[in-house]
Amino acid sequence: MNQIFLITDIPGHSPQISRLLSMMNYARFTTLESVKDLSVEQLDYLLDQDSNSIGALLLHFAAVEYAYQVGTFEKRELNEEEMSVWGAALSLGQEGREKIKGNELDYYIEQLNAVRNRTYELFKTVNDDWLYTEEEFWAHKQANYYFMWFHVFEDEINHRGQIRMIRKRLKV
Repeated sequence: MNQIFLITDIPGHSPQISRLLSMMNYARFTTLESVKDLSVEQLDYLLDQDSNSIGALLLHFAAVEYAYQVGTFEKRELNEEEMSVWGAALSLGQEGREKIKGNELDYYIEQLNAVRNRTYELFKTVNDDWLYTEEEFWAHKQANYYFMWFHVFEDEINHRGQIRMIRKRLKV
């Protein structure tokens, strides 16, 4: 936490991976600040029948990060068992509204931390050159792992805006 505002080296990680992790850490820090002290009722609150809850969005962050771990480190799609765990959080929408509710904030934080800890361990196994590995991505265009991992925290930042909007409109 003493270095949360520094994009810098992280022991055990190569320079570019350290910077990527530094940015991911800051994004997560601000996400956690935006949900501090929320009750189960607040985490489950829906603005309307088509919206996502704050809890579902938090689990979405963990699910996206896990999916990118599998895709970039293991070079595969999530299997059936993993989809049973993460599917609702990845797709959100109706499935997320039905399946992701009734959890304390600590549950979501534990999921986020477990996935992030795995990310840290996986990133120790590669160096900066790995970030520039390219493969076909969206719309049949090439992307490198650097971009893909940028997207992990860019997606979190985007949805954190939704969380802040929902929190301002809570009626519970």
